Amino acid sequence: MSHHLSSAVLSALADGELSASELTRVNEHLAGCPACTSSALGQSLLKVSTARAGQRYAPLPDLRERLLKLASQEPSRPQAASSVHVVPPARGFSTYGWMAAAALLLVCVSLFLVERNTPQTTTEYANLVTEVCDQHIATLAANSPPEVISSDRHTVKPWFQGKIPFSFNLPQNLPGDTTLDGANLTYLHNQPTAQLLFSIGKHRVSVFMQQSTGANILNSGLTEHSGFHVMGFRTQYLAVLAVSDVDPIRLSELVRLIEQAQSPQR
Repeated sequence: MSHHLSSAVLSALADGELSASELTRVNEHLAGCPACTSSALGQSLLKVSTARAGQRYAPLPDLRERLLKLASQEPSRPQAASSVHVVPPARGFSTYGWMAAAALLLVCVSLFLVERNTPQTTTEYANLVTEVCDQHIATLAANSPPEVISSDRHTVKPWFQGKIPFSFNLPQNLPGDTTLDGANLTYLHNQPTAQLLFSIGKHRVSVFMQQSTGANILNSGLTEHSGFHVMGFRTQYLAVLAVSDVDPIRLSELVRLIEQAQSPQR
């Protein structure tokens, strides 16, 4: 591909509608075209944001049944004789007016209850997973060096002094094909966060470290989002999330080593 990718191809890429051969050609083009890479990232982030907004409100499971029941209770309209002139009441709602008002009220109350009864921990964690995946994708698409470039944990950790209101430890020994590439200072939910960058073979890993507070919502299990695996842990002082498309077992191994490194040294 010598020209830029068309909007149709970028949309198909974001929607996962390309064939294997088309995806190979597109990835080869993106590897050498920063402009198309930026456009593809924009399409992907727009899709994620749109999907997230569309799922904000969902009807309660029994809403349809209640509306049908309400409608079935509506009395049938009597057939007026042709010789009788029925004068509607001058004031107040008719029976049908009250029924319509009741149905509208039921819908409004149901939407309120959906928002109120949706578990906040589930919603907040889903938003957090989306945010860390977006940042990981942006890091991959930018293809720029990290703010601190080093595989030495004694160089990366001190770089954050004065930049974040917490400290952390890095594993002393990593598996043979796992390396520390560097780190960035970023923000999650407007809180300063350390983004540690690792490589496991040819796969990139972002490990986000944030100060542990009562507002941190974490799930220690494995979560899938946009083709990436997300897992983490929480200590008394840290909330940690790791993101990568590497095999979940390998990602879990790295997360375990980072968690063990936070334990007090004996």
